Amino acid sequence: MIIRPKTRGFICITAHPQGCAAHVQQWIDFVRASGPVSQGPKRVLVVGSSTGYGLASRVVSAFGCRASTLGVYFEKPSEPERLGTAGWYNTIAFERAARAEGLYAKGINGDAFSDAIKQQAVDQIRKDLGQIDLLIYSLASPRRTHPKTGVVSKSVLKPIGKPYSSKTVDTDRWAVNPVSIEPATEQEVADTVSVMGGEDWGMWVDALESANLLAPGFSTVAYSYIGPDLTWAIYRNGTIGRAKEDLEKTGQVLQERLKARGGRAYVSVNKALVTQASSAIPVVPLYISLLYRVMKEKGLHEGCIEQIRRLFGNLYGGAATPVDAEGRIRIDDWEMRPDVQQAVAALWPQVTTENLQQLADTAGYREEFLKLFGFGLPGIDYDQETEPHVTR
Repeated sequence: MIIRPKTRGFICITAHPQGCAAHVQQWIDFVRASGPVSQGPKRVLVVGSSTGYGLASRVVSAFGCRASTLGVYFEKPSEPERLGTAGWYNTIAFERAARAEGLYAKGINGDAFSDAIKQQAVDQIRKDLGQIDLLIYSLASPRRTHPKTGVVSKSVLKPIGKPYSSKTVDTDRWAVNPVSIEPATEQEVADTVSVMGGEDWGMWVDALESANLLAPGFSTVAYSYIGPDLTWAIYRNGTIGRAKEDLEKTGQVLQERLKARGGRAYVSVNKALVTQASSAIPVVPLYISLLYRVMKEKGLHEGCIEQIRRLFGNLYGGAATPVDAEGRIRIDDWEMRPDVQQAVAALWPQVTTENLQQLADTAGYREEFLKLFGFGLPGIDYDQETEPHVTR
């Protein structure tokens, strides 16, 4: 079939298998060109491994550290005459490329919140790898079924305490519109913390530790975001921010627990990027499109793969890993530079539908968004028939 992008709001409901493979290959080529992570981990588990920062972590682990990798993800497989999700195609492309170089690369497709998938990962690690050196926790999900209680929680993107009004961008029409969001209820806050907080990260470490699968010097990293004043009401001071605070508390508890055995636990605060998750957050797409313009003009722009390669350099560079006063790794440091934030803040009140294309990097935003689903990659003829069913 001929596969073209079809967008619905903040998601694309189609994905191009050859384009996804080309995107993964771009990341592999970048990591190779960046040179090896000489003291990097050799056995890595990535929970949430099929897109964005999780996929980038797997690519850097394999092609920068020569590590064996096990990925956990929840994606819809392709079928004859039926498309799979972008994450499905990404995973197959990555695993084929890794195996072609003699690297161990296997995956588990299922609900990472469940005890069953944790046990499956434990069994796979015990059988194939013995232990692991690094656990990356990069899970993004709109809902969670608690493995102990069976309660289903859904996350929401809302402020806390009072309504929030600002402006956002409709990325279908590239129109700047006002947005007003009512505050979350206490139950919605609790549900969002359940889905996006640190409890499940802790459960993964518990499962691995109980099975004696943590190698000496084991490290674990979970990903987070803080952001600027412009987005604090909807992000850091909102329901997601409350969940991220819980994630950070979990990281502190894990750090205290693991350091007794020479281990480490960190939360890495990463840069704002176009991802499937960030595209869903009101206000954030407009902020990102302005941020991209500013950071590109200053020569500071990074994508997922550049961010994670820099993170691994911080983690395994031989010196003490740099952290902030709260013990977090900050690879959002270039985004949060005062000159960058001042430039974005100066553009914010000016931007309207009429001048959006001039003030913001809308082309860059759209390009990065479509790449997530395998579109707009060089060397791919999107007018040609493509086989949608790709298997391992």
